[in-house]
Amino acid sequence: MARPTVRILSRYLLRQHLAPLGFALAAFTLLMLLRQVAQQFGNLVGKGLPWSVVLEVFLLSVPFIVAMTLPMAVLVAVLYAFSQLAADHEITAMKASGVSLGRLVVPVLSAAALVATLAFLWSDQVLPRSNHRLRTLLVDIQRKKPSFSLKEQVINEVVSGQFFLRAARIDPATNRLRDVTIYDLGDPERRRIISADSGRMAYTPGGRDLYLTLLDGDIREVNRTDPTQFDRTLYVVNKIRVQNVGNTLERTENDTYRSDREMSVCEMRGVVAAARHEAEQARRDTRFLIDNDLRRLAGLGPALRDTLGLAPDTEPQGAYCRALRRLAGWLVPTAAIAAPPHQGVPPRQGAPPRQGAPPKQGAPPPRGAPAPRPPEPMIVPGRPLPPRNAPAPWLAAGATVGEEQRVRAARQRAAGYEVEIHKKYAIAAAAIVFALVGIPVALRFPRGGVGLVLATSLIVYTVYYIGLIGGEELGNRLLVSPFFAMWTPNLLFSALGLAGLWAVRRPGDAPQGGDWTDLFRTFLPRRRAAA
Repeated sequence: MARPTVRILSRYLLRQHLAPLGFALAAFTLLMLLRQVAQQFGNLVGKGLPWSVVLEVFLLSVPFIVAMTLPMAVLVAVLYAFSQLAADHEITAMKASGVSLGRLVVPVLSAAALVATLAFLWSDQVLPRSNHRLRTLLVDIQRKKPSFSLKEQVINEVVSGQFFLRAARIDPATNRLRDVTIYDLGDPERRRIISADSGRMAYTPGGRDLYLTLLDGDIREVNRTDPTQFDRTLYVVNKIRVQNVGNTLERTENDTYRSDREMSVCEMRGVVAAARHEAEQARRDTRFLIDNDLRRLAGLGPALRDTLGLAPDTEPQGAYCRALRRLAGWLVPTAAIAAPPHQGVPPRQGAPPRQGAPPKQGAPPPRGAPAPRPPEPMIVPGRPLPPRNAPAPWLAAGATVGEEQRVRAARQRAAGYEVEIHKKYAIAAAAIVFALVGIPVALRFPRGGVGLVLATSLIVYTVYYIGLIGGEELGNRLLVSPFFAMWTPNLLFSALGLAGLWAVRRPGDAPQGGDWTDLFRTFLPRRRAAA
């Protein structure tokens, strides 16, 4: 009968975590979203964008916010749930009934592992797509220039189909115009042609409207319903306001460029493999040049370069990427491959090959055929092609330095993507690490209340993300391996959590209603003894 009891207890513990987990996730997400709105709202509204585009920008920011706040919500839920259980003496009752601390910790850590798995899938499959769409949308918004550029001696379409402007001279520094002609087709019943000797243009602070101040000109107006009616008005100063200038957003449909934060783990592993292949090829080029230089010093002929080089590995690396490719093969039908055209009946065995057919591999060339040409030397980017029948290039001064720069650049590119890969795993695993840290803190200080939850969460978040940002910088500079750059905060907090669980596991350390006074006494034992 122990197994049903444990199941009931596990379900009870997990139910205690659901409400604070949902509340913390919603609260943190809303706070960070409001911060994002406060930073971007003025820039987006000033562009004259429709509200649907503004809402899309903020909705595309939600996946990144959720990926960051989900581990934070786990820590808050664990701290609140266990502190409430300990304050109500439920933990004491469970221990008195023979329930060990391990039975209390295992279901919570299992649920945290499930949350970590979901967080990783979210950051690997949903987040790159949303980041890509958000970046392209922001680029399109930045490209949308209300202060459009006018060209001289050209009829510029200011408002589509309604307002056209031509100027003989345009000073971009002062926005002054010379010999201006405006064709106003906005009124369906009247057509106006406005001419001016000079003028000046200015924009509203939001950049949506264009103000034209024209000097010394006339307005010629024709009534379309009565072509015989023609009006001409002379003026000295004429001010015109043109609304919604350049208020069209051109959306990018196909953007093939993707940064590291817009790629999944499998895509980044492909980039890492290509960078390593490039670094190995650079090393082979260096060895080839050095070998030729030594052969020259020894009086030997130059060696031929291997034209095949290294073939890049296109197979997905890791069980996760192979499983995704297999799953995609099940869900997406395989594209049909067209059969090659019929080449006729193959020749019988022993017959000479047909004219134009390639000889079999390993067979001697036919009689009278020219000898096969030696392989051409490999073309190295950045170097001029050697003349035909010239010996292989000798090692020049500084050639190895250039090759080492190629190797270092390839290593830095690979390290940057490896750091991003480990970051996805580390942030997802932070849900388990934070649960491991929160349990002993809540059991040791159960009467800390909401203040303890907020203070502990703030300290853990600050230290964790400072370590994450610092490790990312060190990993990108090749000062630390990508694994330790991203996993060091997780390893440190895991060690603290395990040490805390070991300390509170003993019966003598059962929760006794500790509060903030006990917290200060824990970290200041000498002052307490002196008092």
